[in-house]
Amino acid sequence: MTPHNNAPKGAFAKTVLMPGDPLRAKFIAETFLENPKLVNNVRGVQGYTGTYKGVPVSVMASGMGMPSIGIYSYELYTQYDVENIIRVGSAGAMRADMELGSVVAGMGACTNSRYAEQYELGGTFAPICDFDLLTAAVESAKELGVKMPVGNLYSSDTFYDAANRNTRWIKMGVMAVEMEAAALYCNAAYTGKRALAICSISDNLVTGMELSPEDRQNTFTNMMKIALEIAVKMENK
Repeated sequence: MTPHNNAPKGAFAKTVLMPGDPLRAKFIAETFLENPKLVNNVRGVQGYTGTYKGVPVSVMASGMGMPSIGIYSYELYTQYDVENIIRVGSAGAMRADMELGSVVAGMGACTNSRYAEQYELGGTFAPICDFDLLTAAVESAKELGVKMPVGNLYSSDTFYDAANRNTRWIKMGVMAVEMEAAALYCNAAYTGKRALAICSISDNLVTGMELSPEDRQNTFTNMMKIALEIAVKMENK
């Protein structure tokens, strides 16, 4: 057990889906998993383990921001023998053609965070996803008939963009902004594990359209189905 997780050893599956919102974790577990069991609820950050198509799968919230997902993903990787973490969260589109509720996969994660400075690399680290997870995601999206663009995400430490820097990232071809992927990718690289962020578009920074908080919590089912299919494909790897 850790200061943030009171689940016993072996309580988590090899693959963990990680939404930011604890209520979304509850929704995924109760909607998609068979016999889901609550294994952690420290600080209300709910973690569940069940099965999907006979494969053990866990889902646990990460909270908001890179410090939060940094804590929870590191503990899952190092204390609970988790091999794969798939972030399933929301993101703000940086392209006008992205519809609300559509799905994107982060091959890389640009960031304004200094998270990677802890490794004292003496240079700039480029956080990227695991290729096997990304391949499984692309295959699963095709099988489900879901269009899923793949490219760069922007993991920001700030939700409110006071300096209007988002427009500069848009010019660099970044697909969407969120707040967690870069730290997750750093933790996976450091621990020798796998990570991928797939996100549903909750709002569009170009058009100004956005989903309601209720829709953000209870929709995004295509993203969740893709992540669960990844877990099945990765079970024997």
